Amino acid sequence: MNLSQAVKQRAQELGFDLVAIAPAGPSPDWQRYRAWIDAGRAGEMDYLVRHTPLKQDPRALLPEARAIILVGLNYAQHLDQTLLEDPGRGRISLYALGSDYHKIMRKALIKLDGWLAAQTGRSRRGRAFVDSAPVLERSWASRAGLGFIGKNACLIHPEQGSWFFLGGLLVPEALTTDPPPKLSRKGAGQDLAWHFAGGRVGTCGTCTRCLDVCPTGALVAPRQLDARLCISYLTIEQRGPIPRALRPRLGNWVFGCDLCQEVCPWNRRARPASHPKLQPHPDRIAPPLPELLALDEAAFLARFAGSPVMRAKWAGFMRNVCVAAGNWGDPAALAPLEAHLWHSPLLVASHAAWALARLRGGAGRKALARALAGVADASLRRIIQQEL
Repeated sequence: MNLSQAVKQRAQELGFDLVAIAPAGPSPDWQRYRAWIDAGRAGEMDYLVRHTPLKQDPRALLPEARAIILVGLNYAQHLDQTLLEDPGRGRISLYALGSDYHKIMRKALIKLDGWLAAQTGRSRRGRAFVDSAPVLERSWASRAGLGFIGKNACLIHPEQGSWFFLGGLLVPEALTTDPPPKLSRKGAGQDLAWHFAGGRVGTCGTCTRCLDVCPTGALVAPRQLDARLCISYLTIEQRGPIPRALRPRLGNWVFGCDLCQEVCPWNRRARPASHPKLQPHPDRIAPPLPELLALDEAAFLARFAGSPVMRAKWAGFMRNVCVAAGNWGDPAALAPLEAHLWHSPLLVASHAAWALARLRGGAGRKALARALAGVADASLRRIIQQEL
């Protein structure tokens, strides 16, 4: 067994489901990424704009890098769809049902780097990355042969689907690299096709399920995502109010969105994640909305500590829950929404007002009228008047 084969075996022993190796060099697909940034489709994610020059070549992070070890960690789950689609429950994206994948993968990648350094005798560390460094993980993973880019803009493995976290390790060793897939288009009107070593072919063909299912139209064209319209972006990355016109389209999503992956035919054979720390926490699988609305900051921290949900912070998460409650429209949400109207920061209170106006039976509008007579904050008063 040569060193590259041993690296792959060790990566699998550390829990990774996919592993491949690419040569370090200029980033594939960088021009497309730069055009995406220049078009403003990153929204409020200013860190992506700041990191754009660094993403042109990962050797900016580790000048002596000669190889990139790319890894994938499966997070698929088979859950009760009826429960998830209950409008009285808040949906959380599959990737956030377990522990934070950043810590899981980074720890394993550091172990992999330490093992490799011991084999070669080097003293300097490699550079691990899991969303935390300016590296185009998806593009590099495709270059290494781990999958193709689907119309939903996700990396799709032609045998195991798209439910994978991606990460990697920049190392100075000159490892044997995997061949990149060959790209073809069979004729006018045909979709792209990626041809992998071993004869596998990945393509979306004429399928447009992901584009059709997106409630906000975030997939503006095949493989072109406008983050500003994406439910995952709106519920996680956006720090201010969710645009009013988009709120009804969020349904019961309170953190992230999986729709464009759920409908993908390539995911029909996806097996559930085996990593013990990625198993769903029972209280994160579609919890009742009134239960979520009742969480104060301390309860939120206790419930979601160590989870990716913490990225939204309490105010952002509660903003999302208020929107879901408004889309539900059940008077059972009246009391906690009214409490947020009176006692929560303006970001949460304004979305609670929006939700109250949409409760069936008119009880929410009565609560808004009461608040209008007693709320002192001028901005909130204007919002309540707008909702009434």
